[in-house]
Amino acid sequence: MTTPAQTTPQALRDVAAAHPHEPALIDGATRLTWAELLDQVRIAARALIARGIAPGDRVAMWAPNTHHWVIAALAAHSVGAALVPLNTRYVAAEAADVLVRVDAKALFVAGPFLGRDRAAELRAAAPELKIGTVVVIPVEGDSPADDASLTWSALLDLADTVSAEAGEERANAVSPDDISDILFTSGTTGRSKGTLVAHRQALGVVRGWVECSTLRTGDRYLMIPPFFHNFGYKAGILACLVTGATIVPQATFDVPAALALIESERITVLTGPPTIYQTILEHPQRGERDLSSLRVAVTGAATVPVVLIERMRDDLDFEVVITAYGLSESAGFGTMCRPDDDAATIANTCGGPIADFELRLSEAGEVLLRGPNVMLGYLDDPEATAEAIDADGWLHTGDIGIVDERGYLKITDRLKDMYITGGFNVYPAEIEQTLARLDGVAESAVIGVPDERMGEVGKAVVVRRAGSTLTEDEVIAFAASTLANFKVPRLVEFRDQLPYSAAGKVLKRELREEKS
Repeated sequence: MTTPAQTTPQALRDVAAAHPHEPALIDGATRLTWAELLDQVRIAARALIARGIAPGDRVAMWAPNTHHWVIAALAAHSVGAALVPLNTRYVAAEAADVLVRVDAKALFVAGPFLGRDRAAELRAAAPELKIGTVVVIPVEGDSPADDASLTWSALLDLADTVSAEAGEERANAVSPDDISDILFTSGTTGRSKGTLVAHRQALGVVRGWVECSTLRTGDRYLMIPPFFHNFGYKAGILACLVTGATIVPQATFDVPAALALIESERITVLTGPPTIYQTILEHPQRGERDLSSLRVAVTGAATVPVVLIERMRDDLDFEVVITAYGLSESAGFGTMCRPDDDAATIANTCGGPIADFELRLSEAGEVLLRGPNVMLGYLDDPEATAEAIDADGWLHTGDIGIVDERGYLKITDRLKDMYITGGFNVYPAEIEQTLARLDGVAESAVIGVPDERMGEVGKAVVVRRAGSTLTEDEVIAFAASTLANFKVPRLVEFRDQLPYSAAGKVLKRELREEKS
């Protein structure tokens, strides 16, 4: 049996050889087969070589989901560089911090988009920042460059100065143990840290994900999760790379546009946090579109109500609905449910280990993972690396969980989200799962807030369903009917929406930092 590719440059060449005429990428008017995508990546890679990008250099991406991102990322890998995706929600100072820490030699940055000009913001916030190659990606029409940057087309024109042989030699020299990417943690517990992941690890976890998700050649995959996150980059771009499925990026999540794309492009695969499916289910235009092509849904990153899984299967007619769990320190993955699991299992657990991970719990109930795909370490931070990965190779995730008799994991909370009320440990996820069953609740987030008598008490921030007149007393009474008294929130606040990260996680730190 042939060993599967252990580097992304080789994986791209393998899929282009196996499926040269299958659609690889559909982004508006840009439609590329796998052979054509490989050609575009080769051109961009030679252009990067012309700009002096060397093996081991870091190439950063600060742009939304477009075909340019896919080509640039795979080109960076092809020249032996490590990819550094930047959160599109970063302000310029946050982006500059990461660019300095990785010593970025090149940056692909979006031109004006949704009212922001990131290149201009970066120049204003960090005039001292010097990056050898800055390429402006056209997102909303043509984006002119200035004296300090290149347009996308101007970069590609430089490819003619480097031979095809030199480009292939560089791609073939990439090793499975070379760094493929440095993704930065969300920073919800302090300054973000860069996780170092090798090519063999990135492809190893992706193949585990593919096996559970049933992604295959012929699938058309609408990619709403941002490419700067593991969900969009690895479970998206790289998953298509190892299967031959088609990449269909969406730069911003717009429900009518997504529904139109599902219908026109016969989308079969849709992934993302629960809010994406909730929003689609509630949208008034849903019934006007033909969504019958949908086959696979993968979700996670937040509490998933059982009723949502049931509606995804019944109302959206997904054949496969599964949940997954992972973190940047485990190359983005860890455990997944299986396609034949029931709705309660999918909603209430994250499934069993994938991609050669071992799973166990510490005495305190912390989730530990071990295996060949645990990150190589944090960027320039051996102390934090030693804190995260113990002497026996176990990654301490910071999540609290339980493991059932099947070996399936249920995350009960973040270690740092836990609060103590009257001496009792309270895990908000349990309360959120309970509130999800209350008619009128669209979503909720529970945090601990200071209390003179109890130390801390629970506060539920609730988003009502459209048309609901749910009251604070009703929320508290429902919680009291199903939970121990110390777990019942003492305060309820109603909001139109919760603060979410781009990865679909509720930003509880923001809620805690607000004055109650």
